[in-house]
Formats: sequence, C-alpha cells, structure tokens
Amino acid sequence: MSARPPAASADTPLPKANVDELIAQYDEELPQRSLTRRLDLGVSIVCFLISLYVLNQVFFPLEQGNQYYLMWFLALVLPLVFICYRPGFSRKPVDNARANDNPSIIDWILVVLTFLTCAYPVLPFFSGGFNEFLNRQGSLTTLDVTMGGILLLLILEATRRTTGIILPLFCVFFFLYSYYGAYIPIGWPGSHAGQNFDQIVNALYNDASGFYGIPLDVAATYIVLFTIYGAVLDKTGAANFFIELSFSLFKKSKAAPGRTVALSGFLLGTVSGSGTATAVSLGAVTWPVLKKAGYPKENAGGMLAASGIGAILSPPTLGAAAFIIAELLNVSYGLVLLWAVVPTLLYYLGIFLAIEIDSRKIEVDYQPPAGLRSWPILKNGFYHFISLGIIVVFLAMGMAPFKAVVYASLVGIGFGIIEIVLSRRDEPGTILATVWDVIFSALSTGIRSALPVTSVCAAAGIIVSTITKTGLGQVISDILIGGAQAISDNPTAVIVFTCIFAAVAVTVLGLAVPVTASFIISWVIVGPALITLGVPEAAAAMFIFYYAVLSEVSPPTALAAVAASAITGGRVIATMWQACKYAIPAFLVPLAFTFTPEGANLVAQGGFLGAVWTGAVSACAVAALAAGAGGWMIRRAGWPERVLCFVAACALLYLQPLSMMIGFGALVLAVIVHLILRRKPDPAAPNATPLATT
Repeated sequence: MSARPPAASADTPLPKANVDELIAQYDEELPQRSLTRRLDLGVSIVCFLISLYVLNQVFFPLEQGNQYYLMWFLALVLPLVFICYRPGFSRKPVDNARANDNPSIIDWILVVLTFLTCAYPVLPFFSGGFNEFLNRQGSLTTLDVTMGGILLLLILEATRRTTGIILPLFCVFFFLYSYYGAYIPIGWPGSHAGQNFDQIVNALYNDASGFYGIPLDVAATYIVLFTIYGAVLDKTGAANFFIELSFSLFKKSKAAPGRTVALSGFLLGTVSGSGTATAVSLGAVTWPVLKKAGYPKENAGGMLAASGIGAILSPPTLGAAAFIIAELLNVSYGLVLLWAVVPTLLYYLGIFLAIEIDSRKIEVDYQPPAGLRSWPILKNGFYHFISLGIIVVFLAMGMAPFKAVVYASLVGIGFGIIEIVLSRRDEPGTILATVWDVIFSALSTGIRSALPVTSVCAAAGIIVSTITKTGLGQVISDILIGGAQAISDNPTAVIVFTCIFAAVAVTVLGLAVPVTASFIISWVIVGPALITLGVPEAAAAMFIFYYAVLSEVSPPTALAAVAASAITGGRVIATMWQACKYAIPAFLVPLAFTFTPEGANLVAQGGFLGAVWTGAVSACAVAALAAGAGGWMIRRAGWPERVLCFVAACALLYLQPLSMMIGFGALVLAVIVHLILRRKPDPAAPNATPLATT
C-alpha cells in the first residue's frame, strides 16, 4: 500500500499530483490507469468522438428511438472501462503504476467482446437488426441469450473495476433471488414464481427496464452532459476563481477561512460532482490558511468533508441521483431543483453557524492577505457565473436540462476562448492550439469522467429489473411497515419508526455502494414503504437522496472525511465525528420531510407561505442543533443547555403545534439557563486541541 501523501504545510498548498493521488485513493470510484502517451491520446480521441455523438443526440435525436441510442452509447463507452481501469483493486499512486499499467491481451479481448455484445442488437449481420431484435422479445434465440449473458458478466466486471466489489455482489444476489425465488416456500416473505435464465436475460437485454432502463438513460442523457460541463469549468479555471472569490468576500471576518471553505465547496461541487473530490481539491488550497488561523486538524477536516458533500445536495447541479429522481417521478429537473432549495438553505445555515461557533471556541486568528480585493477577481472570472445562471434561467423557462447544460457549456467555452485571446500575446497559431486544447480536453475529459457512473447505472438496471419483475420492493416495504407496527400500532408512531428504519437502511447501504446506486436501490426497496404510508413522492425521493449522499460523511467509512483527514493529517475517526457535527442538519432535517404532512412543505409540496413558515421553524431547529452540537450559545455552553437545545431541535422538526410549542419552550429554557450560568466566570478552555470542539 502506498504511503499517505504529506499534508499541506502551513504556507503552501498541496501539489496537484498529491491532490490527484488522494482523490484516487479515497474517492468512491477506483483510480484510472496511467496509460502510455500514445494510448492515452487514442482514448481521448475516442472520448471526444463519443461526446460529439452525445451532443448530436441532444439536437438531432436518432429516428430509431432512445433505446437504439442507449445501445450504441453503451457499446462505445463500456469498452473504455477495460482500457482505462485496472483489473485489480489497487489504489496505488498513478506515478508508481506507470511501468506495467497498459491493458493486457485479456483486457483487449474484453474490449472487443464488450463492443460486440453491446452492439449486437443493432448490427444487422448478427441479430438481424434493431427492429428484428425487439420483435423477438420474450422468445430470444440461443445466440441472443448467449450474448446477453456475456454482457451481464461484462457489466459486473466493469462495475467492479470502477467502483469495487460491493455493487456487483448486490447484483449477483438479486440475480440469484430472481432465479431461485421459486424455491422459497409459498407464503414466506419474498417468495415468487421464479424465472429461468432466458427470462432473466430477456428482461435485462431486450427490455427497457434492464440494462437500458432509466438509470442508463439518465447517465447517457443527463449525467454525461453535466460531467462535460464540469470539465469545461475545470479547464477554464473556474475552481481557482471560486476559491479566490470566496476568500476575498469574507476577508474581514474572523470566521473568513471557515466561511470560505463552505462557499467554495458549494461552488466547486459544480466542477467535480463528487463530495470526496471536492473536499480534497478544496482542502489542498484552504488547509494551509485554516492551519495558520488556528483550526485543529480534525475540525478543519470535518469542515472540508461537510462542505464537499454540501455541493451534491445543492442546486443548480445537485448529484447524479437528482436526474434519476426527475425520470422516476416523471417531473422536470427544474422542479427537483425547486424541491432542494429550502433543504439547501437549512444545510448551509447549519454549516455557517457551526463555523461561527468554532471560530469563537477555537479563538481563530486570521489575517487576510494584503491586496485581496473582490472586484478585480470578479471582473476577471464573472463569466463562470453566467454559465451557471444560464442553466437556472433556461430550466425556469421550461427547457430540458440536457439542452440547458449544453448551452451553458458552449457559453463557458466561448468566454474561456475570449479570455485566452485577450490575455495572451502569443502568435495566432499558438492561441488557436490553446483554444483547441481547451475544447478537446473538456469534451474528452467529460466522457472519461462518466465511465464509472455509466457502469454503475447499467448494473443498477439489473437490480431495478429484478425488483420490478419479482415484486420484492413491496415485500421489503411490508417488512419495514410491519416492523414499525410491531413496536406501536399508533399511526403516527408507525410513520416515525418506518422513517427511522428507512433512514438507517439507506445510510448503511450508502456505506457500501456509490451514491447513485445507493439511491436507485433504496428507491425501489424503501420508497414504496414511505409512499404506502402517505408520504408524498417528492418528499420520499428527497429523503432517500439525502441519506444516500450522507454516506460520504457517515462513520465507519465516511470517504469524504477520510480523504479530508489525509489532507490535514488529523485523526480519522475524530475527523468523521467533526464532519457529522457540521453536517448534522442534513441528518435530521430529511426526517421532517416525512414525519408530518406539513413537513412536505420543506420540499415545495405546499404553497409559498407553507414553505416559509416550515422553513422558519426548521431554521430555529437547525440553530438549536448547531448550538447543541457545537456547545456554544453566547459563550461556551454546558450540558444542560446542550441537552435542551437537542430536545428543542427534535421537537421543532416534528412540525406539529404541540411539538413546536414544546420545542420553542425548550429553546427559551435553554437560553434562560445559559444566561443564568453565564454570570459565573467562564473557565479557561483548551485552545487548540481537537477534543475542545467536540
């Protein structure tokens, strides 16, 4: 196992090579190979051509339909996994892997086999052509079944190479359940008629609910275009602009370093799309400043991790699962963004309050760099906000998100080209070469970044198809509700316990598989239980989405927190708990979506006034949570005030008249107790120890 890269010093950011190594080591996706220069260029050219195919589908859809497009998309993208990803589980540093890291003969055989099995349904000289293949639905030939079975194995292997062994094992379990379900005694939970191998392959290979179902459709139609947009932002310097602007905006505040981390994390999430990658990229630049200001390693790491996942929970891009929500519920992506507005405000309210509390407890000593001014920075990079604004405006106008993000990418590239032309004094040929490099790199990198999510979505189709065909989702729904009813037959208690069970189940599942897969699996097995109990679909979907994302800061894995601790050099477990402290609103607020009908107002399921009053009450709950978790009100708070704050927060989030009265009463009592105790001298607190801020 490679040595852990050194943490950034107090004065210099972490080198980019070490940043890339940390992302590869701790991200939920496994690292790519270090290909030879010639092969790497070849892969980039193929990715660039695939990006043109994807962009063509946006404006000139293929006449044969969407499934035809998906078959070719998978045939072009999936083989690249066997070129770009290693067959083993190694996360060794890229530089040390260069010697023997090219694809082997077996890898090249898998590349050819993957292309043939994916393209088989649309090749006239093999399957008889696309229409002929679809006409054989339910009565596949032996060759059809063979090709489908091979593709099943190849998708599992591609998923293992990109994300690890857990998700493929889930797929194998569901496959075996589908095949052997008939052997479960009738009347037992989960028993079904069973399916033979031909029927399973037919459902996966020749049906819109299998490999080519909603998950892959979302990956090929939405996610890949947003990864291209993220690559455009990256290649045009958006990441550095966002961080510099954040520093300049908060330079006069004592809590400026922490605020900068939170705001930069929100903005950087549009570039990386990954909580772990955002935490590492952000930490490489901001940790030296945080350390110099006096932040303990664990506090800084927790702040970085919580800020990193905040971007996935926030408009205008959200995470990949948000596109799946739109497709599953048959609503516009713009509406999903609207659902996320109030929860996002509450999340960042909690983070900023936690930052303010820590800046006082730790006694942060921050001196802003001389000459750091917002206006010059904004003037040079304002166009990055224009491209983001285009997405929001076009979505508000009702435009499809895949078109909106293409226009935003074009604007981002256009402004990037203008900046290159105006800022350089090179020869025209050199400028043109630079412009071409930006365009080529952005498009090819966008496709390359989408390889893992494409594999995951194709594999998720196996699980979705199995659960749909066997009715397993309803079985698990009945088990969840039955477990809650075994504790209490009170309808209110049943909803509360079912939601708690669901939250735990989604979080635990998210510890093992990527966020996108976690959401898809959780939706089909947990979603029906929530909907059966009367929870609106939007509230149920956002509930599952939040807990799927929170796995990145949930012990014992907490990949974003582990990566952040590698940046700061802090203790891993302590960093995880600090991340939980900063992200605590995200752990409790989603329960408010589902506990009561009024809670659905938080995800825009009622009128404007409903969203305002529930948002205001929830904001008080978040403030109480921050005070209780941070141990600070007007000064350092003792356990009596902290316990009262936790009671107040839990009661307020229930959003019913009696519970809100109890919550506000507990909050007032906490303030009174604190004011009485504040008359006593404040004992000197340890100043720079991690435990002082727990």
